[in-house]
Amino acid sequence: MIRALLDKDPAHLIRFAIVGVTVAALYVMLYVGFLSLGLAIWAANALAFGIAVLVQYVGQTVWTFRQQLAEPGQALRFCITIGLGFVTSAILTGLVGPALDWPSWLAAGIAAVLLPVQNYLFFRLWVYAGVGA
Repeated sequence: MIRALLDKDPAHLIRFAIVGVTVAALYVMLYVGFLSLGLAIWAANALAFGIAVLVQYVGQTVWTFRQQLAEPGQALRFCITIGLGFVTSAILTGLVGPALDWPSWLAAGIAAVLLPVQNYLFFRLWVYAGVGA
């Protein structure tokens, strides 16, 4: 199944990775910048995360998957996918890691590796499925 996804257009995966790395760097820069402006940690995180998700949606939609932005169902599926990523991260770092006595860095590291794979599969098979994906 994975091979079939990649064989269809392997450039999707490269574009996906470029957008992902760019958005991650943007999030960190925004978060640190908002903190330096005096925002509270929760506000800096929420604002940086929200902007990063918007940039990710535009980048993945327009560049990676070559889709239109004005598709409400697609945008909803994208948001659900991001929410599922948060749930996966919370389960790994808040339940699985502590239950298995993993150090925090290990649980977060596993989440950082797993989430892009999870997101790519959801994007290809559900969010952007059908039209040119």
